[in-house]
Amino acid sequence: MNLPIVVGLGEILWDLLPSGRQLGGAPANFAYISHLLGNRGIVASRIGRDQLGEEIRATLERAGLSHQFLQSDDSQPTGTVRVQLDSSGQPKFEISQPVAWDYLEWTEDWKALANSADAVCFGSLAQRCPKARKTIFDFLSAARAETLRICDVNLRQKFYNADIIRKSFGLANAVKLNHEEVPQVKQLLEMSDGSDLLFCQSLIRQFELQWVCVTRGANGSLLCRPGETHEHTGYRVKVKDTIGSGDAFTAGLVCEYLRRRPLAQMNETANRMGAWVASHSGAMPPEPASGLEAALRKLG
Repeated sequence: MNLPIVVGLGEILWDLLPSGRQLGGAPANFAYISHLLGNRGIVASRIGRDQLGEEIRATLERAGLSHQFLQSDDSQPTGTVRVQLDSSGQPKFEISQPVAWDYLEWTEDWKALANSADAVCFGSLAQRCPKARKTIFDFLSAARAETLRICDVNLRQKFYNADIIRKSFGLANAVKLNHEEVPQVKQLLEMSDGSDLLFCQSLIRQFELQWVCVTRGANGSLLCRPGETHEHTGYRVKVKDTIGSGDAFTAGLVCEYLRRRPLAQMNETANRMGAWVASHSGAMPPEPASGLEAALRKLG
């Protein structure tokens, strides 16, 4: 049985938390959770030829993920992010630059990967450098017409603008963002104010998207496609930190989409995955000894 190929395209880095260093980067988090969900999760990124880069390769290998599509950079270091957590586990990021993933290269290996992918998840952060942005656009353009290309917006610091968002949505066929990003995207795209539902419907029409999802933290999510919507109230868990919970949510959406599940099941699995990651420290919790499915059932 061939597993679906699910690619996290963009940044991989070390989150430098008060408690220590943990592997992160939204596309890498997404690929890891996709792997736990039974897909072939692949990270397509770039690291430095340094100790931190070698540790990334070793960490991915221990987690059961290939590092075949990690490029190596001779002049730029492996990416890092300083993370501070508030009393509710919400992170504040200080993202270093320039780093290796700012210089993603379009190669024959990546072209073959793009052509074989069943789903590709990308965001706005990895597009802060023109070279990486062009490579991401080349990758998405090389994907097959039926490949799911989901833009997980991921607005960070000032590493985004209207042009990046508009072009990303134009290359995507699905979009996911959180409720705090909605007003920012409305302003960037000069959209009129209104409900989350009207916002989603407007994006679907304007960019010919298959679906749009707005996450609402502990209050669940809204998932829309043409002619159908589904709202989920979310799960209440004891939050360790929220790092990577949105990426896990996206992985849940994509997994069920690839299985041709209905909207309600996509939303259900996504909320369970996001809550499960938020109940752990860091974005890549180890698979529970009892199995992921059993752990998710305990959420309610």
